[in-house]
Amino acid sequence: MSASHRSVLLIVNAAKPEAVQAAAQVRRLVVTSGGTVAAELVADSAPLAPHVAAGVDLAVVLGGDGTLLSQARRFARVGIPLLGVNLGKVGYMAEFDLDALALQARDLFGTAPLTMHDRPLLTVEVIRAGKAAPTGPDGLALNDAVITAGPPFRMITLSIRIDGHPGPRIDGDGLIVSTPMGSTAYNVSAGGPIVAPETHAMVLTPIAAHSLSFRPVVVSLDSTIELVVERANIATQGGGLGTTLVLDGQNATQLVDGDIVRVRRNSQGARFVRNPDGSYWETLINKMRWAAPPRVR
Repeated sequence: MSASHRSVLLIVNAAKPEAVQAAAQVRRLVVTSGGTVAAELVADSAPLAPHVAAGVDLAVVLGGDGTLLSQARRFARVGIPLLGVNLGKVGYMAEFDLDALALQARDLFGTAPLTMHDRPLLTVEVIRAGKAAPTGPDGLALNDAVITAGPPFRMITLSIRIDGHPGPRIDGDGLIVSTPMGSTAYNVSAGGPIVAPETHAMVLTPIAAHSLSFRPVVVSLDSTIELVVERANIATQGGGLGTTLVLDGQNATQLVDGDIVRVRRNSQGARFVRNPDGSYWETLINKMRWAAPPRVR
């Protein structure tokens, strides 16, 4: 991070009119706080050109949690921290809204130290007939790697290995491997535990397991998880991909019998600017309604 006022990239989800509209306001906040806007980019998955990232201190991402997920993977190899501005519905990952950004603009774009937190990324590979098959543009996941049964929606069978040790088989609709950050996403909807973001762990959560005793399992973040596809759903013509590996709900790879999905921690992580006025636990209560009683109408 430079000692002078900050050089900022604006990353805008062009599919969201509110993000395009907010870009002008954020640009003014950066400039009036003494910072500079190095460039404005569309929130896609295109690799960053070296000259674009050179000398940049911070990337401000306008869109929502889905936009922030995709840009976290995009920026992982560059090392530029991300500041998420929520313009979506929930805004669980993006810690700032426009009001918070305006209140803190002089610190964020000036010379004050920034509060950061690092979040792990997962590397996900598909091994097919002994060779690696592509898993989307980058093979990375910030929230989760999910194997889902897919059409024609019969139960699938997976076997699990943890650090080379044989684990159980699962018959059901699939399995979620989640990071702590992703534990409040699909994982919690499937009955998995909420894991504090600083916890050094991954969570394996079954999706509709055909068993009364298959429970979610928490393992070390340094573990290597291998999921062997013993029985997959094969897509019919016009019927989708069949059994599918989905990374962060965004990148999909078709799976077939015999495929091995290998999940492990990536050597690099994603770095985010933390809102000093926010709290993970406050967000959990306010936006996830943690332990809230039923609403009485």
